[in-house]
Amino acid sequence: MNGLTMLMGSFAVLLAAYFIYGRFLERKWGTDEQARTPAHEFNDGVDYVPARRSVVFGHEFASIAGAGPINGPIIAAMFGWMPALIWILAGGIFFGAVQDFAALYASVKNKGRTIGYIIELYIGKTGKRLFLLFVWLFSILVIAAFADIVAGTFDGFGSNAAQNEANAAVASTSILFMLAAVGLGFYLFHRKPGGGTSALAAIVLLTACIAAGLACPIYMDKGFWLHFVFAYIFVASITPVWALLQPRDYLNSFLLVALIAGAFIGIVVSNPTMHIVPFAGFTVNDQQLFPILFVTIACGAVSGFHSLVASGTASKQVDNERDMLPISFGAMLLESLLAVISLVAVGALAVGGVLPSGTPPVVFATAVAGFLAAIGIPQHMTYTVITLAVAAFALTSLDSVARVGRLAFQEVFTDSLADTAQMHPLYRLFSNRYLATAVTLLMGYLLSLRGYMDIWPLFGSANQLLAALSLIACAVFLKKTHRAGAMLYLPMVSMLVITFTALGLTIDKLLGKMSVDGAFQIASDGIQLLFAVLLLALGILVAVAGIAKLRGTPEERPTVAAEPL
Repeated sequence: MNGLTMLMGSFAVLLAAYFIYGRFLERKWGTDEQARTPAHEFNDGVDYVPARRSVVFGHEFASIAGAGPINGPIIAAMFGWMPALIWILAGGIFFGAVQDFAALYASVKNKGRTIGYIIELYIGKTGKRLFLLFVWLFSILVIAAFADIVAGTFDGFGSNAAQNEANAAVASTSILFMLAAVGLGFYLFHRKPGGGTSALAAIVLLTACIAAGLACPIYMDKGFWLHFVFAYIFVASITPVWALLQPRDYLNSFLLVALIAGAFIGIVVSNPTMHIVPFAGFTVNDQQLFPILFVTIACGAVSGFHSLVASGTASKQVDNERDMLPISFGAMLLESLLAVISLVAVGALAVGGVLPSGTPPVVFATAVAGFLAAIGIPQHMTYTVITLAVAAFALTSLDSVARVGRLAFQEVFTDSLADTAQMHPLYRLFSNRYLATAVTLLMGYLLSLRGYMDIWPLFGSANQLLAALSLIACAVFLKKTHRAGAMLYLPMVSMLVITFTALGLTIDKLLGKMSVDGAFQIASDGIQLLFAVLLLALGILVAVAGIAKLRGTPEERPTVAAEPL
């Protein structure tokens, strides 16, 4: 298979899907351009802050992408390019993009509340608390995996203690990004410049940060950067969104779109050949195509994490309901395009059907740098900038998931209709945003010490189960509000079957290690087993409660609380 043919064909399919299926959903559910969105109704200068479509799109895309659309397709390529490509396209259009749009739509129509609140409103308080516990555990997995990935990307020393200039430059550039984002945030919030002026300011800052970062690398080891990352995301998760999250994601969106555009151009010019077979079999390296393929290609096809970003942060920034489709459905399809590029990258670097060695980000950066070398761009510089973009993906996801995890932890102890002054003192303590953030990040830090490779399989299963639960919640919302929701049923049932199977296999594998002397490690296997059992149990309980409501007769629409949490 020719890589250019694969890319152009996929681009055409995804573009058609946006204008045909996306517009169909928008018409079916209905949007009101005159409605006052939650960002305006509850503008508090912290979480609820209206922003232009381009800014919120940048936040949504940068947050949901993470390292998933790069890691997943490259790992899943072991089954061949055909099953991976089919799932990326079919899953991205009919599963992922539908879920993302439904989650953002439901949240905006419910005062910018999270999926957890929507479950409480339409399914019940018990279902909400179970779901929030699931989200909290899942957030810890994401924090642990992505923090380890970022710290490894910043590590200024190789395995032989030699200096790694590319990683050190990525670290210094990322720090400059953070500082520049704060300045840009104050400028955008207080001066409110036009779209062209904002874009120019972002591009100038982005270019200056990259140039300075490449010139002044910072050499520190992985342990230092792991502590730095956790300190940063603690601050980022409690800082007003306009001061750091919005401008940082806006800056990153230019870098990330440039990455996709550069890789796209590189593939067009170099016209690489896929050196992997279309289909390698149903069992490869003791891994079963079902369900491993579907939980490995997570963010590139469907990801429950997206619903948390859409309902946890993006819905509180939407300026007008007409912006919802491009922000959610559009961002998901762009991520699927990135997943296709990742598949082309690993196929181009393969030799005789054997996948290249190295971590997926390294494989991706090496391949794209080689593509762009065809048009005369130095490989070293390109490799560094691409590695920076991958780190920006993961770091931006950490910003958002830390905030989402904090909100989920708070909501477990908060009655959304109760006066906080009347709450039990212990509940009021745990609903404090500083304590909630600290507890969430501490758990993530302890788990991150095991490394992301230990966490990734469980993360993938939990991520896809979260997508199934989000689809159930959105389907119940659509039914209770007398909107068409049948298009959510197939994705919902499919993801339940896939993820329950994957989690069951994970639990069976971990239990099997107990019978082998010295094979079962409490510090890593024990924690994963605990998480897997809890996630499976919580997932089943929430799914049963949601499906029971979905099978019931439509009722009057519940009364939405006047104020957000």
